[in-house]
Amino acid sequence: MKALTLLTLLSLLYSISLLAEEKNEKLEAYISDIKKKQYNYDYQKNESDSSKLRDSWIAPLNLNYSYSVSEPYNNEQKSENAAIKMDQTIFQSGGIYYGIKYAEFSKKYADYSVDIAKRKLVKEAVSLLMQIKQMSLKVQRQELQIQNSEINLKLKKEQYLSGQLDSGFLDNAVIERNIVIQALYDIETNRERLVSKFQAISDISYKTAEIPYLPMLNEEEFLKNNIVLKMSQSEIEKNRYNKDVTTTKYLPRLSVLAGYNWDKTENQQFGNTGASFSGDTDYYNYGIRASMPLDINTFVDIESSRIEYLKSQINIKDKERELKALFEQVMQNIKNFDKKKTLSIENRDIYSKLLDDTQRLFDAGYKTQYDVDLLTNSVKISEIDLKVFEIDKQLELLTLYEMYKNEI
Repeated sequence: MKALTLLTLLSLLYSISLLAEEKNEKLEAYISDIKKKQYNYDYQKNESDSSKLRDSWIAPLNLNYSYSVSEPYNNEQKSENAAIKMDQTIFQSGGIYYGIKYAEFSKKYADYSVDIAKRKLVKEAVSLLMQIKQMSLKVQRQELQIQNSEINLKLKKEQYLSGQLDSGFLDNAVIERNIVIQALYDIETNRERLVSKFQAISDISYKTAEIPYLPMLNEEEFLKNNIVLKMSQSEIEKNRYNKDVTTTKYLPRLSVLAGYNWDKTENQQFGNTGASFSGDTDYYNYGIRASMPLDINTFVDIESSRIEYLKSQINIKDKERELKALFEQVMQNIKNFDKKKTLSIENRDIYSKLLDDTQRLFDAGYKTQYDVDLLTNSVKISEIDLKVFEIDKQLELLTLYEMYKNEI
């Protein structure tokens, strides 16, 4: 029974991880393939740089070959030489191990840097799409406002012509109509600007693309899966091993020396006696070397790397504090949008009740079609406001999802 319960729990945790990873992949689908390729090349470069850094302790084999011809005594002499030499450190007071670990965490740090840059672009793309959808809703809302202003203008015309109002009220109705129409033009212009920016970084058509739904996060999840904090943690480890690498630079090391040499000479002559000889020889050599540098800046260099390590430990605490404040601010903003949604729901319910009553009075001949149309549009405007505020909430959550990435 306990085994079954444990299996069920593990399955649930795995499912949650898959959903979180799927959400990450869905968000990254909003940036263009070209942008994805650019970031993939950044990851590949990080891998190459890390490999080079990891293997930097392996010394190269030095291959040399020379061929020369000379005529010091009117006799052509030839000489060839080839050599292979190795000078490999095999012990560095732990420096080799620390260097490998430093390379590992340098790659992690660099990868998180790319992650952050990519997530910023993802956030920009999704934010632009959300704003475009929001602007489209605002266009619909403004068109309803224009309809209401035109109804109001017709009412004022009829009242003016019947002598119930003076021309000042009619002029105000015309001005109000012009204002809401100009506001519509401004909204459409802003939407086109957003569309242009979105198309520059995404392959998706804004007309058919659906905006993602981002579920609420709690503070623990946000901090646990925060790539900014993970990058800061990798920086701590990177600086820690860099401190150790710096220290071991000034400690004893042991190296293995080995070499092979080959020499060939033709018509080698000494003096002008005319005697010469030819031949070739080959030999090898090997040995060990112990060394330790004595540098006046040793302690300064070590202290500098130690301070950098201590600073990174402070930085992550400061960063976590900033992120907690950001999370609280986003949650507060979301609460405010929830309040606005509640108010819009109340307005919609009020207008819906008035519309029902007005429709009955219209059927009885006590109200005009204008009254029905005005309230119908008011109900629709309240429903649009609900959708606009919901997108505002999603835009706030997107601020958190920019830094949230669940890694399986």
